Amino acid sequence: MTAILYPVAETAEAALHAPRGYAAREREAQSLAAYFVVFVSELVGPAFANREAALDAYAGRVEDERPGGLSVPPEGRWRQLTPVCAQTGSRQALKPSAQPSYHDGRRWPVLEDAQPILWRLSVSYWKIGGAAKELQSEAARKIRRGEAGRSLAGPALNALARQPLRPVRLQQPLDIGLFEMRPPEAPDTLIPDE
Repeated sequence: MTAILYPVAETAEAALHAPRGYAAREREAQSLAAYFVVFVSELVGPAFANREAALDAYAGRVEDERPGGLSVPPEGRWRQLTPVCAQTGSRQALKPSAQPSYHDGRRWPVLEDAQPILWRLSVSYWKIGGAAKELQSEAARKIRRGEAGRSLAGPALNALARQPLRPVRLQQPLDIGLFEMRPPEAPDTLIPDE
């Protein structure tokens, strides 16, 4: 199975046109960037009124399911078309605002005030830099509960959540158990004693 190779760049536009390289994993991306990286997905480019117009504009760059459409190799599928709300321009506003009614053989009622849907290109890439680089030295849970955690943006919080867990304080030496003893000839060794 071929892994998706995501671009390594500072912005989504740079990921489309001039990335520093391509990497499947964070460690590879950090070696290409020589700096801290965060995996993000951002919307770029103009909005299109329907999916067909967006597929025609990005022919050969995104997967086209239409008959006779071009197919993108698996390692290049880091671009995809995403539906967005016309008023806000975000993906979060596309949640249905009605409750299911099960009326006249239909589960959902027809919404008269439905917002129009636009299509934009979504680019997933390794973003170079970020606010989490400076905060990487401390434990994530300590930063999140502190004063610095209140002002963090979403990508920085995601980067903190993905970093390895670090202990708040070093582990203390283990106590000698009830059924263990130190022999007089080797005081550094613990022997089970039953």
